[in-house]
Amino acid sequence: MPLLETAAVRLLRRLDPETAHGLAIAALRAGLGPRGGPETSSRLRTRLAGLDLPNPVGLAAGFDKNAEALPGLLAAGFGFVEAGAVTPLPQPGNDRPRVFRLPEAEAVINRFGFNNDGATAVASRLAARRPGGIVGLNLGANKHSADRAADFARVLRVCGPHVDFATVNVSSPNTAGLRDLQGQAMAPLLEGVLAAREDLPRRIPVFLKIAPDLDDAQIAQIAAAALAAPVDGIIATNTTIARDGLTGRHAAQAGGLSGRPLFARSTRVLARLFVETGAAMPLIGVGGIGSADDAWAKIEAGATAVQLYTALGFRGLSLVGQIARGLDARLSREGLDGVADAVGRAAQRWAAT
Repeated sequence: MPLLETAAVRLLRRLDPETAHGLAIAALRAGLGPRGGPETSSRLRTRLAGLDLPNPVGLAAGFDKNAEALPGLLAAGFGFVEAGAVTPLPQPGNDRPRVFRLPEAEAVINRFGFNNDGATAVASRLAARRPGGIVGLNLGANKHSADRAADFARVLRVCGPHVDFATVNVSSPNTAGLRDLQGQAMAPLLEGVLAAREDLPRRIPVFLKIAPDLDDAQIAQIAAAALAAPVDGIIATNTTIARDGLTGRHAAQAGGLSGRPLFARSTRVLARLFVETGAAMPLIGVGGIGSADDAWAKIEAGATAVQLYTALGFRGLSLVGQIARGLDARLSREGLDGVADAVGRAAQRWAAT
């Protein structure tokens, strides 16, 4: 990590996590972040559901909820960036404090509750951004909505013309009852979102983001629903409500746990999805990635691309380029032409863990 970045990360970690996050967004918006652009090569260039990525290392939803710092994030080296989650109406989210660092575990617990500026405000920012880079949007539902399933389609209609992909987020643990939409209600929910996509000026991929706290029967049910819809891919996974082996001052806080402790759990779900879908749709691996080796493990478990978030708060944005370069070196060492050649090679092993 460069010395200036090291100093900045140390300073931000002395602050309240939500305050530090706000300052990071402000700095990126002001152009104070890395400016090198995405690492790329013939091996790193990746095709994801019709999207041409310069590299397979993306930013997960939640970092730039309101699409305020997209140019700075794309300049930092990501192959693609996902903003949001965004709901039809603005909402403040849950009461503060609502995010807690667990530095000894390189983890974070959050219970934000889909705090965001609402679809209209975010659509205006997305429409105003300069062309270039792959940008997606995470679709959410308002806490007090009378029809949460319809909320996802509403956000897509408003913001969809200005993004390259959209993600249906039915897996946040911080909106009561939201995860219930991963069951029998999923098919009509996806039908509504895909119908809304038909009204957009261009067809964009629609992904489904799922929770890590699923048994094998639930994973199989979700895979079947995703294939039947059909969506264009699955993001595995969101944060976990599990606290297996977790210790520390904030370990008992309510909310979703992300970071290092999520890695094995989310990677197993990813691999099970790869097996259940028969590699019929691309998967995006998320959860606990903090190195090129972690990203490589996700790819071998079935991911066509990966996303980061929590590790950036501990290791800085230079991690993005480090992971991309590490993947490129690994592909070169193994004599592979591209990421697709490694996808799913260890899926059966991970699925059996």
